[in-house]
Amino acid sequence: MSSETAHVQKLADDLTRWLTEDALPAWHAGGVISDTGECYDSIDLATQQGVPGDRRARVIPRQIYSFLEGARLGWKGPSESVATRLWAWFSDTYRMPDGTFAATAAMDNTLTDARFDLYNQAFVLFALAHMADKIPACASSAEADAKSLVEVLVKSYKHPVIGFREDNPDRTPLRANPHMHLFEAAMAWESISNDPMWSGMADELAELALTKLIDPVNGGLREFFDLHWGPLLGDEGRILEPGHHFEWAWLLVRWGTSRADADALVAARRLYDIGWTYGIDESRGATFMSINDDFSARDPVARLWGQTEWIKAAIALAGISVGAEREAYTADISLSVAALTAYFEDVPAGLYRDKWHVDGSFEDEAAPASSLYHIVCAISELNAFAKSL
Repeated sequence: MSSETAHVQKLADDLTRWLTEDALPAWHAGGVISDTGECYDSIDLATQQGVPGDRRARVIPRQIYSFLEGARLGWKGPSESVATRLWAWFSDTYRMPDGTFAATAAMDNTLTDARFDLYNQAFVLFALAHMADKIPACASSAEADAKSLVEVLVKSYKHPVIGFREDNPDRTPLRANPHMHLFEAAMAWESISNDPMWSGMADELAELALTKLIDPVNGGLREFFDLHWGPLLGDEGRILEPGHHFEWAWLLVRWGTSRADADALVAARRLYDIGWTYGIDESRGATFMSINDDFSARDPVARLWGQTEWIKAAIALAGISVGAEREAYTADISLSVAALTAYFEDVPAGLYRDKWHVDGSFEDEAAPASSLYHIVCAISELNAFAKSL
């Protein structure tokens, strides 16, 4: 076994042990309401119990994925039961008459925000793909639910040129972020379904990124756009997020490799280079929230999720590189894992901080459930890479 293989394997083993022995047990015990099959949006670090309050629609599908993928990685808990009960509650509570899903619900399951958000629909599709893949009894119904939701999105929210609208009637800005997660969901479905719809959807979203979202001059990826996919005028249109540069790089490597598309791989390397060069604070060794379109620092808070996307992108690019370039990306895997595990320190086992300030302090707040999905996905990618060596 080479030193590279041994080191990556140890990183994978250590994080997987933390996930399966600490994190998922903690989130099952404190984050899931056993009587009803519902879940909380966060866990209090002091009590290690769920914090009552509105539950965001984006959280429940993420938790479905986290428990199912966590079981594949070795968690011994009742993943299928947790996932199916979460889905039943989510579907009953959040599903709107038109087939889309509302944004938030209170503890008594009354909707507190019934608005459409494309971001939430993307995670519904993503969770359904993992239910179809990992729970055989759910495969048929999950695919039917996913196709039904896509039909609604195409009918009522399709952009006339490419991608999707934010609302009907239109609302600005158009956002890159929901399309990134639609891209992720489409590729998850593509890997398990024979329906060409999913590959077509993935191809369109890759084209969106390569032709509209990524700046043709500097290679950076903007977050906000006007109704014609031009950069949004004003300060908001200047925002670039290093964590999303890493996340898009990971996705474009996956798509570009499967399609033998050299342009996608070139774009992915440039996105990574921007995130690495301008979006990592040397004092913390962590990627921070946002930069401007001239690559100057904008928001220095380092969120946990940004570190997981750095891990995934470094793994993806190491996997398609050789020689010194591969060594550099592999070294970044170690650095990004170190950045992530800093959020696990000085908190109960299996929980984590979320916001790391430039002065070195962490925000004193409950651990958000939404971050678990990011962590599980990074650990899953690290495991797969370790096994490939």
